[in-house]
Amino acid sequence: MTSFDNASTSSAGQPYEPTVTVSTKRSLSLGEGRGKVQIKVKDNGNGIPQKVLDKIFQPFFTTKPTGQGTGLGLSLSYDIIKAHGGEIKVETKAGEGTIFTIILPADKL
Repeated sequence: MTSFDNASTSSAGQPYEPTVTVSTKRSLSLGEGRGKVQIKVKDNGNGIPQKVLDKIFQPFFTTKPTGQGTGLGLSLSYDIIKAHGGEIKVETKAGEGTIFTIILPADKL
């Protein structure tokens, strides 16, 4: 839900049609385990500025005005994904949007 909320507010104040796309994919394992599950959340917002990209998973970091965000959503998401043996990646381009990719081991699901 954090990704959806952030995506829907990323271009606040600018006229545009917000779009969030979610896709899933399962890859089979060539070795141990049952493979991996990949979840992608893509938006068409403004993207994440490069100057803050390395901070987005830190607790209490937010780009929202005071009182409109706790800065815990992505931090908690990161911790939960890591606790399940997964990883989260972010790709972003200014003016084009952001893609969060979550990869989880299928045998932990």
